[in-house]
Amino acid sequence: MNTSDPIPLKRDVDASVIPIGSKVTLLKGEQAYVTQSLGGSYTVVVNGNMFRIEGQDADALGLEPAAPKQTTGTPLTREEIEKEVWNQLKNCYDPEIPVNIVDLGLIYDCHLTEIGQGSYKVDVKMTLTAPGCGMGPMLAQDVQNRALSIEGVDDVSVELVWDPPWNQAMMTEAARLQLGLY
Repeated sequence: MNTSDPIPLKRDVDASVIPIGSKVTLLKGEQAYVTQSLGGSYTVVVNGNMFRIEGQDADALGLEPAAPKQTTGTPLTREEIEKEVWNQLKNCYDPEIPVNIVDLGLIYDCHLTEIGQGSYKVDVKMTLTAPGCGMGPMLAQDVQNRALSIEGVDDVSVELVWDPPWNQAMMTEAARLQLGLY
């Protein structure tokens, strides 16, 4: 969803200032322009400033919040869990860049460790496009939340690393094409 028409906020809503990540409350009635709606969160511009609104607060924009994920009750195999972790990570987006963090090349490592019968810990090493990005803790929390939403994942550790430094060559070809970097 990308709209040039303003949406009056339906209620007060918590948001994060982009790119510094500090928390603020946007007030009911303020005009929001949705610039990106990827991965279940919304990037909006209000009074000339950019903010991220989480998917569970979509109702403040007059939209339906995402439905909670349904579980099957059937234990997943290690391979199924690993595949689902990567699928979930592909739903994490930098609020300023319309490409998921996997295709951006921000995920350096993702490893599963069995911690009990059918229970796994996920260890993720990731970086950011810039070391000073204030959205880093928010992106790391998004990675953790998405991995924890997977049946069979009971612990997640996300480590922000800076070596090697990220560069555009780490992006997939599809991401470079999408961003016009060819």
